Amino acid sequence: MDTSLVIGGKEFSSRLIVGTGKYGSLDVMRQAHEESGAEIVTVAVRRVSLPGSGESILDYIDTKRFTLLPNTAGCYTADEAVRTAYLAREAGLGDLVKLEVIGDSRTLFPDVQGLLDATKTLARDGFVVMPYTNDDPVMAKKLEDAGAAVVMPLGAPIGSGLGIRNPYNIKIILETVSVPVIVDAGVGTASDAAIAMELGCDGVLMNTAIASARDAVAMARAMRLAVEAGRLAYKAGRMPKKLYASASSPLEGLPDWSTS
Repeated sequence: MDTSLVIGGKEFSSRLIVGTGKYGSLDVMRQAHEESGAEIVTVAVRRVSLPGSGESILDYIDTKRFTLLPNTAGCYTADEAVRTAYLAREAGLGDLVKLEVIGDSRTLFPDVQGLLDATKTLARDGFVVMPYTNDDPVMAKKLEDAGAAVVMPLGAPIGSGLGIRNPYNIKIILETVSVPVIVDAGVGTASDAAIAMELGCDGVLMNTAIASARDAVAMARAMRLAVEAGRLAYKAGRMPKKLYASASSPLEGLPDWSTS
């Protein structure tokens, strides 16, 4: 039996978090969410109409089934990200926030100093902060110490689909922090999600890998299965790696027929 993913005191059976952008239609998005098996859906606060302001992407998300994770995508300063998080809370989206403070518009790498400052402010004010950060173990520890409920290192640049480019740093992060580690950004296909989970990550967040697939609904199911398989393989414990071959059918103890 596996344990649940716990974020902010709430338990989730699924370890896959999905997004809402780049889908061909809102109906496809809704179907993909269903097939993914996810229980958390992230939405960019600055890019959607909030409840009460006309048609909203939120109208296509069953909030009785899915927990909303508002994010501060598009924010380039700590102050901007903090204001956006407050806006989401005041609009009734809760205290959970995926915190993004972007430092460069071309790579979308985070501004880690701004991220750290915003994490301290929001954690102090009662938010459950899930910061998107570089795959830097030192910064991951600082974010945990600042009050982050989760750390979310990138696997590769946002939307790149390059997969887990530095698994060794991810492994060090896993050894460094005690809060859940969720890979955020860079996953391109199901094998990338499986690798993240096999490393021991607590979950994976993705959007483009599903939304930009030729068949987004099928890819959502593939990602669901990959996350489950990767988690199961991690819990099972892989065999040791060896430089030379080792027979799968050992000959020790068998009769020596060459002398018969």
